[in-house]
Amino acid sequence: MKATRYSDGTVTYPPRPVGPEGGEPVAEVDLTEYRAEVVTWTVATATPPGVRQPNPLAIVEFDVDGEPVRAIGGLVTDEDGEVNVDIGDDVRPVHVEELRDPEAGIKEPTSQDWDGYRFEPV
Repeated sequence: MKATRYSDGTVTYPPRPVGPEGGEPVAEVDLTEYRAEVVTWTVATATPPGVRQPNPLAIVEFDVDGEPVRAIGGLVTDEDGEVNVDIGDDVRPVHVEELRDPEAGIKEPTSQDWDGYRFEPV
């Protein structure tokens, strides 16, 4: 989960070629080294082909050296498929090998990356 720090001190996720205030990229920030706070969350029940259904999602905010960085992503569920987070809870990004079923899409499976991150309660 890579973010970018810019010459003006701002940090964005996902990375962009120019920062919000026009700053040049100066460093990469690994968000997996940080905890985030759940800003809000929901459960998507109409998902794209190959995506788990229902699919709990959260908007989270990292504090990267005083800079707020927001991200959206899936939530880890328990063995019963239940979500165990609430607004204000701390979460951490955890790597998931397969966010989608590679065989369910219309694109060639080998042409896509299927891994990514979900947020797990701390």
